[in-house]
Formats: sequence, C-alpha cells, structure tokens
Amino acid sequence: MNTSRRDFLKKGALALASTSILSHSLFAAKGGKELLGLQLYCVREEMKTDPLGTLKQLAEMGYKNVEHANYVDRKFYTYSAKEFKKVLDDLGMKMPSGHTVLGKKHWDEAKNDFTDAWKYTVEDAATLGQQFVISPSLEESLRKTYDGLKKQMDIFNKSGELCKKSGMKFGYHNHDFEFSQKLNDKTVYDIILQSTDPSLVMQQLDIGNLYNGGAKAIDIVRQYPGRFESMHVKDEIVASGGHEKYESTILGVGIVGVKEVIDLGRKSGGTIHFIIEQESYQGKTPLECMKEDLKIMKKWGYR
Repeated sequence: MNTSRRDFLKKGALALASTSILSHSLFAAKGGKELLGLQLYCVREEMKTDPLGTLKQLAEMGYKNVEHANYVDRKFYTYSAKEFKKVLDDLGMKMPSGHTVLGKKHWDEAKNDFTDAWKYTVEDAATLGQQFVISPSLEESLRKTYDGLKKQMDIFNKSGELCKKSGMKFGYHNHDFEFSQKLNDKTVYDIILQSTDPSLVMQQLDIGNLYNGGAKAIDIVRQYPGRFESMHVKDEIVASGGHEKYESTILGVGIVGVKEVIDLGRKSGGTIHFIIEQESYQGKTPLECMKEDLKIMKKWGYR
C-alpha cells in the first residue's frame, strides 16, 4: 500500500478575498524569484537512512532547492539549523521553504501568544534562509466549526506577522478535506483564502491533493488569481490501493494537466516557487522518479 503524505500528516499531527495580480507582482518584484525545487518527502525513506548521501544524489541530478518535511526537536533530518544550512551550502543547495504543522499546541490561550516551540520553528527557518514557513495541514479539532476555523485563521495571520519580523511569510499547504468539507455553506478552502491576509499568509497549492477532495487545480487557480506564491507540482492517477481514489505519479502522465496549471500559475496565479512532489512510484525507485520529474520540468521551461 502506498503511504501518501496526507496519511502521514494526519497521523503526525493528530492529525481577504483574492488579492489582485498587481499586488502580488509588487511582492514578487521585491523579494520573490522564480525557482524550481523538490519536497524531500518524495525521498522520505532515503532521507531517514542517509540524508547526506541522498542530498548529494539530488544535487548531482541538478536540484538546487529543497523543501523539508522533517523538523523534530529543532532538528532537520538530525541536523541543527546551522548544521543543515552548511550541508546545503556545501552542496550548492538552498531551502527556501519548509513544512511544519502549526497546531493547537503552538498557541498559548492564556498568554495570547505563540509557544516557544513555534517561535523556535520560525527562528530556525530564518537561520536556514527560508522565504516561506508553511503549515502542511490543519488539525481536525481546529476546523470542526466555522467560528473555530475563523479563530485559527486569526492565528495564521498572527503567525504571518511573526514571520514577517524575520523577513519571511507564513503559508498554508492544502490536502483534500479543504475542498470536500463545508462550514456555513462554504468550503474550508474558501474560508481559509478569504480569512487570511495575502500580505502575511501565502498559499502553497498542491495541484494533485485536491483531486481526492473533488476539486480541480485549474479551477482553483482561476478562482483565486494571484494567491499561489508556491505550488506543489504533482500529477495523479487512479490509485492501485489504499483508501484514496488517486495517487501521485510521474509528471505529465496523469489527469491533472500539470503544464497547463503551472503555466497559469506563472502567468496569473502569482506563483514563484514550483516544488516537485511525488509520493507513489509505480514500481520505480523514488530517486529514479525524481530524476525523471526534474527532466520533464526543465523540458517545460522551468529551472
């Protein structure tokens, strides 16, 4: 059975209206440079057993940017922030974004402030030189009611203010429930997009995940132009097993229409980070898939 990142995050975490294209262009001109990268969850087992060796292989393939999916006790794949930055620097790589779930445990109601754990998360992200600090899920307990979700969106905006002090932006990365779950007759995703300040909270659109929620990426990009500073570039096919209908695959062979979506993201979606992610491999090794995916992206004009 394939283990999707959606399942991984559910277990690991307990589990204003759209901005104008012009306003995003101003942000991009100020600090946003288009880049191509890889979400390291693609090679999760390899990073677990041999992080340095795996990063070396990715660098040799031509990857220059990576996005982490492992931050535990102030460590990135067993390295401190300073150590991991040196590892990446030595390989000619950067980490412009990373995934750490902003959960209930990170907000102190009594103090009306973030816990030290979240403040350290932001601090360590700044040490790595990240542009975006991204929460890749939303605990179920925080989205049971409309008012509860709105309250969490206020915390998202506050996290954006915290990140801004270090020259970064906070962000959110979707899965599938955001498009299938409704509160007050609005999808969770619409509430998120309409309740967060685009100048503080960016959106990383996973163009594959949403298919399991009954949505299509191209429709979402058209609905919210300028809102997606980052995309997880992913293709989907009918799943060979598990409880989800679709699983990820090599770019360009599935149902997403990947090139059309990312080209629209580049043109009007405000997208400057294009992060490859593939979680299922159909008999190939993860590293073989990463090499193939990178070749396809470069063929499409993404560097």
